[in-house]
Amino acid sequence: MDDIGKRFTNLFGGNPEVITTAPGRVNLIGEHIDYSDGFVLPFAIKNVTTVAMARRNDNMIRISSLQKAGEVVSIDLTSLAPQVGESWTRYVLGVLWVLKVDRGLDILIDGRVPLGAGLSSSAALECAVAIAVDHLFEKNLDQAQLALAAQKAENDYVGMPCGIMDQSVSLMAKAGSALLLDCRDLSTTNIPFDIAPQGLELLIIDTQAHHKLVDGGYAERRASCELAVKVLGITSLRDISVSDYVARKSELDPTTYIRGFHAVTEMQRVLDAVQALKENNFSKLGKLLNESHKSLRDDYNVSCPELNLAVDTALEHGALGARMVGGGFGGSAIALIKADHLDAIQSAIASAFDAGHFKAPRFFTSLPGDGAQVIAS
Repeated sequence: MDDIGKRFTNLFGGNPEVITTAPGRVNLIGEHIDYSDGFVLPFAIKNVTTVAMARRNDNMIRISSLQKAGEVVSIDLTSLAPQVGESWTRYVLGVLWVLKVDRGLDILIDGRVPLGAGLSSSAALECAVAIAVDHLFEKNLDQAQLALAAQKAENDYVGMPCGIMDQSVSLMAKAGSALLLDCRDLSTTNIPFDIAPQGLELLIIDTQAHHKLVDGGYAERRASCELAVKVLGITSLRDISVSDYVARKSELDPTTYIRGFHAVTEMQRVLDAVQALKENNFSKLGKLLNESHKSLRDDYNVSCPELNLAVDTALEHGALGARMVGGGFGGSAIALIKADHLDAIQSAIASAFDAGHFKAPRFFTSLPGDGAQVIAS
């Protein structure tokens, strides 16, 4: 943390007034249902984005990232509007726009959440900026308000129609627990997720098939779910049971039906997973992970060859369960494995990727960590 402060001073000539961090996340289960008012079960990972920030005496916003070799991007505060700014800076500028920042800022970013890996590097950046602004300008917003502000920045400024999950867990997570989040009212329940005493490990596999979600695929699927809601005359897909949804299949076109089917079944899988964790039934949890991946692959059609290969290889070599995570079209997968199988499964996946002429995957593990926080001011 001292390092980013020194780099800030060297770059901008003054000291940061506040330094914050916010984590990336892994969603244990509950994918592509946060925008349908569903329940999701993510946890924060140890990889974080750090933001150092100080106010200026003019209207200039100056942004730099340690991952961009100290390049400084400058923009006048009065010119903020959706889509203004370089692509990577829009996540920062969007938060400033939503929170109605009224004076210039110097901002230095150190992003350690892998980009394009489906681990929500964008939400980590948004949330670190949001709590820094909240602290500096004494806005006194609660975590739910900050999550909604960060989501609005991504929806309306960046142009990515994400749900509320990523921002919520980045702000609200607690170490040692997965966060059962009700995406309708943002209420949360901490669900103990302590697998080490069971001799288990959660392996995260970054396929390095880097996804880009602002290309329309995500928006198209969200639109399908919204169309299903409209045709069925319900408030959201949260408000229909699996059996009732299936019974009304004839009212929907095939694409709309199958995408909505993923949503309603995935919501039930989340609740089943919570029960499995409460019972320490990790065999059941593994089966639910497998069902989730199959639904994302076949019904929602957001997987890709690299993700499927990672999941299939992990299962072939003894994983209790595995699935893709994140928005899809690339990114990461997770595998619930016996800890003493870690090296063998990593080696098998690496070999399978090499044989498939895919880019070499990256592996890491992470215990559930805490959400965003002010670490210096």
